[in-house]
Amino acid sequence: MDVILLERITKLGQMGDVVKVKDGYARNFLLPKGKALRANEANRKKFESQRVELEARNLEQKKEAEAVAEKLDGKSFVVVRSAAETGQLYGSVATRDIVEILADEGFKIGRSQVELNQPIKTIGLINVAIALHPEVEVTVTLNVARSSDEAERQARGETLDSAEAIYGEDINDSARPDEFFDPEAEYEDVEAASDETAAEETDENA
Repeated sequence: MDVILLERITKLGQMGDVVKVKDGYARNFLLPKGKALRANEANRKKFESQRVELEARNLEQKKEAEAVAEKLDGKSFVVVRSAAETGQLYGSVATRDIVEILADEGFKIGRSQVELNQPIKTIGLINVAIALHPEVEVTVTLNVARSSDEAERQARGETLDSAEAIYGEDINDSARPDEFFDPEAEYEDVEAASDETAAEETDENA
C-alpha cells in the first residue's frame, strides 16, 4: 500500500514522502495512529492544504521532546529483580515495566516509544533507546540487579553473574573441611572418638 507520511518515520522517510509499505503495517499502525494517509489524489490535496499546520505542530512537538531529552538522555535507573546466581532473572523486564519505571521518575513515555526488541532476562547494565519524537531519540541505562547494593557494585563495573563474583572469597569459608574436621587426625584417632561416642550413648540408654 502507498501512503503519505504525516511525520518522519525511521527507515521509511520524511513528512510528505509517499512510500510503499505492507498493508498490515499501514492498517494496524500507520493509519490508525495518524502517522500516514492512503496515497490517493484526495489525500494528497488534503496533506498539501494542511502541510504548514502539520510542520508547525511537528516543530512544537520536537521542541518539547528536546526539552525532555536534556533531562532524560544518559540517565540510569535501578531495577531490582529476583535472579539466580548466574544472573538469569526469575521473570523479565518488559516494555511496560520500563514505562512504569520512567513514570515513577517523572517521565511520561508511551510503550511505543520504548525501543526494546525483546524483554530483558538477565541482570546487568542494559542500554535502552527511547524515541521521544521521530527526530529525537535518547538512550537510558537500566541497572538490573538483585538489590540496591548489587546495583551500586554493577555501576562500578563489577559483573555479578556467578557465586564467586557475588560473594568473593567468603563463599568458600563455610565449605572448608578444616571447619569441621582435623586434617591432621589419624584414622585410629577418629575411630576411637567414634567408639567413645557410642559408649556414651549406650550409658545414657541404660
